[in-house]
Amino acid sequence: MRQRQTHITAVLLAAGDGTRFAGPTHKLLSPLRGLPLYQHALNAVIGSGIASIVVVTGAVDLVVPEGITVVHNPLWSTGQRSSVLAGITAARGSDAVIFGLADQPFVTSQSWQDVASATSPISIATYDGIRAHPVRLGLELWDEFIASTTEPDEGLRSFTRQHSQIVEEVACLGSLADIDTLEDLERWN
Repeated sequence: MRQRQTHITAVLLAAGDGTRFAGPTHKLLSPLRGLPLYQHALNAVIGSGIASIVVVTGAVDLVVPEGITVVHNPLWSTGQRSSVLAGITAARGSDAVIFGLADQPFVTSQSWQDVASATSPISIATYDGIRAHPVRLGLELWDEFIASTTEPDEGLRSFTRQHSQIVEEVACLGSLADIDTLEDLERWN
């Protein structure tokens, strides 16, 4: 008997305004090693082989290759939860959605693949034992997340803590480093 293929959507969260970044442009558009910051994260998602990719934007528009769905979150200023909800809505028809952050340029394609391959309803990448992104949320939990009253800027963090008994940690290579400040960008350039 052949096992049914799981349809997964990768969602790159890129909606925030980067208030701690004091550079001349939005942090996601700032150059890191010759590319706009967000492009590194997007390239990792593309390289993962996950066929369905969504980029959730908000404070700034991003240029993405053809075939990638861009969803503008008009509620981006309310916090990350609204972007997660926009990603879930865009992923309808999938069996799971995997969320990553556009300001984490060192998360690898392999990390996306490894988390995508996990089978628990919630799977979280770890780097040297520290939980980070990407995070996989199975279809069976979407309605519960949508109905939950987690803090607007919590995204999936508090929801995964509430469901710790079903979280699968996936050890990944790469780095969970994110770029929040101009100093962060300068350190990694």
